[in-house]
Amino acid sequence: MSGVYYRPVKQEVEVFSASFDLQLPLLLKGPTGCGKSRFVEAMAERRNLKMITVSCNDETSSTDLLGRYLIMGVETVWQDGPVTTSVRNGGILYLDEIAEARADIIAVLHSLSDYRRELYLDRHNESLKAPANFMLVVSYNPGYQQSFKEMKPSTRQRFVSLAFDYPAEDVECEIVETESGLENSMVKKLVQVSTKIRKLDELGLAETVSTRLIVGAAKLIKGGLHPRLACESALVQPLSDDPDTLRALNDFVALSF
Repeated sequence: MSGVYYRPVKQEVEVFSASFDLQLPLLLKGPTGCGKSRFVEAMAERRNLKMITVSCNDETSSTDLLGRYLIMGVETVWQDGPVTTSVRNGGILYLDEIAEARADIIAVLHSLSDYRRELYLDRHNESLKAPANFMLVVSYNPGYQQSFKEMKPSTRQRFVSLAFDYPAEDVECEIVETESGLENSMVKKLVQVSTKIRKLDELGLAETVSTRLIVGAAKLIKGGLHPRLACESALVQPLSDDPDTLRALNDFVALSF
């Protein structure tokens, strides 16, 4: 039985399998904490593949990901970066929040994300051909309101795409109950209040309640914390620093608990 729990919501497993078998790169798009990373972990385990995850940001350069020469004693030795290691050895290379990556990193991925499936190391003067068991998977959050970065259409069209979202209430209850071990009746209350918060557009939240946050709250309650305190710590505080917004969210939670 799989050690990584993942509950399929639509037909994402079938799309992943077809993409892997046909050696096509995959783009996962969806809000924070909806299960994108967990999905990739589960697929890697299912196929017994090594998975290397890179969290992209504008401080990371192509050199950090590809590799560099290091001085060791009197010798200069080449050391592979995570992207090069993955291409060289096979497995799943998962680039999380690819929209946050610098332009030089996106340029490096071009030949890796098309029919060539190659990686050129100019510093090392080496060209690597990805093996059959290599797969490039990237993710991004198209609704991330705190970032002005978006993926270029020319980059997005290099990938097969899967859209993720927060699951329906009954499915989300199943996920939270399985992950936390909390009784079903309390899980239902947590999911219901979270669903209502997601609909509070007037609060102008940059991000809303994710499934990940609900699981955290459920674990706190399961561990003995009062439901209101658990919700304040795991559902409310992560969403905002504005006192008025926090007060409104806590009042909203109090209606259910």
